[in-house]
Amino acid sequence: MDLERFGAEAEAVLDEIIQRAGLIGDSLLVIGCSTSEVQGKHIGSASSMEVAGSLFTAFARVAQAAGIVLAFQCCEHLNRALVINRSTSLKLGFEPVSVVPMPGAGGAMAATAFVRLADAIVVETLHAKAAAGLDIGDTLIGMHIHPVAVPLRLQRQTSIGEAHLTAAYSRPKLIGGARAVYEMSK
Repeated sequence: MDLERFGAEAEAVLDEIIQRAGLIGDSLLVIGCSTSEVQGKHIGSASSMEVAGSLFTAFARVAQAAGIVLAFQCCEHLNRALVINRSTSLKLGFEPVSVVPMPGAGGAMAATAFVRLADAIVVETLHAKAAAGLDIGDTLIGMHIHPVAVPLRLQRQTSIGEAHLTAAYSRPKLIGGARAVYEMSK
């Protein structure tokens, strides 16, 4: 395992998402991650706390520099609940649930986030309030992104390790029909 490479790839992709999606301070970004897929294995078959730790360190560094907030999705065994810090949960009105993510039930990434995030809790849903998301290894994060989700075709980094990446950001709904104007000319 090349943990250093995984961390560098994670930094590059998160930086690209933040820049291209135009995320600003306190924007909420959800990350779903299969550490098994990062290692080139089938999802859910080889959870790795070491891989998760490398990725978490990279994500936290980039998020802190950009002033954005991260939420880490658990696997389907915990109904895709999310690990987030308590202050964000309180600010956005998310209700905590009682569970501790583990590598075999929640996933290594969520388990790592639960231990390493400041005052971490688990919430059942983000009520589709995430401004953007990163899906590492096809973990299905779309339900957490605020409508309207827009696919973000990554240009610099299309994988972390062996895991396929999918990214998206949200934009406001376009309303008004044929006569509507969506941007002012400057």
